[in-house]
Amino acid sequence: MSLINVNNVTFSYEGALENVFENVSFHIDTDWKLGLIGRNGKGKTTFLKLLLGKYEYQGTISKNVEFDYFPFEVKNKEKMAIEIVNEMVPNVEDWEIMKELSLLQAEPEILYRNFNLLSGGEQVKILLISLFLKDNHFLLIDEPTNHLDSETRNHLIQYLKKKKGFIVVSHDRNFLDEIVDHIIAINNTNIEIQKGNFSSWQKNKDAQNNFELMQNEKLKKDIHRLEIASHNTANWSDKIEKSKYNTTNSGSSIDRGYVGHQSAKMMKKSKVMEKRIGKAIEEKSTLLKNIDRNDTLKIVPAEVKQNPLIIAHHFQIKYNNKSIFNEVSFEIKKGDRIAITGKNGVGKSSILKLMIGNEMAYNGDFKIAKDLKISYVPQSTENLSGSLKDFAKQNKIEESIFKAMLSKMGLSTLEFEKDIKEMSEGQKKKILIAKSISESANLYIWDEPLNYIDILTRIQIEEAILKYKPTIVFVEHDETFVENVATRIIRLT
Repeated sequence: MSLINVNNVTFSYEGALENVFENVSFHIDTDWKLGLIGRNGKGKTTFLKLLLGKYEYQGTISKNVEFDYFPFEVKNKEKMAIEIVNEMVPNVEDWEIMKELSLLQAEPEILYRNFNLLSGGEQVKILLISLFLKDNHFLLIDEPTNHLDSETRNHLIQYLKKKKGFIVVSHDRNFLDEIVDHIIAINNTNIEIQKGNFSSWQKNKDAQNNFELMQNEKLKKDIHRLEIASHNTANWSDKIEKSKYNTTNSGSSIDRGYVGHQSAKMMKKSKVMEKRIGKAIEEKSTLLKNIDRNDTLKIVPAEVKQNPLIIAHHFQIKYNNKSIFNEVSFEIKKGDRIAITGKNGVGKSSILKLMIGNEMAYNGDFKIAKDLKISYVPQSTENLSGSLKDFAKQNKIEESIFKAMLSKMGLSTLEFEKDIKEMSEGQKKKILIAKSISESANLYIWDEPLNYIDILTRIQIEEAILKYKPTIVFVEHDETFVENVATRIIRLT
């Protein structure tokens, strides 16, 4: 066990108007398993790169361990997986590699296939065991669960439960609850570390937010009451001071002295109240800064004229004349929220693409209602570029509504000016979701919409779906989201 000490670290990107981090200080025990959380764009990956020494910064970061970053770049993806492991850990024994693979429930034969021929989940496993086989290394694991199916995620959970000494960036609540013993949260004004998992952090965060909201309301009332009292006292003091020069009792010095004394008392009382007001305002100014806006997103589904919207009977998608999953039969009716689940490659996205009108070979019956207005969120963000204004125009959505949805999901007005291509993956995914919920549709079809999306936005999306009850078919590996949102699950095998 040793400590990683972060002292008074300040960092900003060249040309940026604001610091990403300012005078940040804390320490980390290298035996801890930390979940790093925060809104998209708050600097999670930037923080990991600061630890790695990728950027210059003010302050100090001291440690007695080496940092390793996941996912590391594989320069020659045509090499066998075993060669990649041996390059990362030259002196590793074969039995050690096999032991790590067995902990991840991976077959040994994947070691002897070219890396580029492995599935996404298998590649993740090879990269992780390469890093965990190193001695005295502290791992910085950046979003390992994106695009992984539920089974592979669970393998990863069981593996990381047996490890220690890492920071993992993840937006999957169940994943974090299962594996971490500390949370490191990047808030609006600071970085905080708490013992526990995501659920315990969220409980503490909600309690703190509620306390600050109540304290804020109390101080607002106190300030208003003190301002009125101070104003009245100042007026009384002024009146008494003036009456000192209008006394009718021969204008004696005794009368004037008494009135002057009363005036001074009132003035002093007024000054005391002013100080109390100032202190209350100062206390109030320290509140609410770390409370994230959690405004409700709005979805306005179009009225459905036909029901059911989609019917599938003894249905199978085919590739090269081969069926890729067992027969399924289902109907999608108004108000349904259908999750399609199954291993990667089983055909989940293919069903969604058929629903939006792509040509697909299939067996069985598949019928979709005429004139159905569909809003679609694809997996990929790679074709996004240009300004938000142009994006809204091209997609025929109301720009003001679109930007309002993005603002509610945490994008700032400064980020509105960026080219979409320069935004983070999480911000790009928010653009696709904001577009979709800005459209009035009969059916919403979302393909892994939550990849890279931060936890707070996931909760906002959940709440909007449950409030406005759109008819939606989606593929998503976030088990908490599926559990909270889906009315029915179609499992492909």
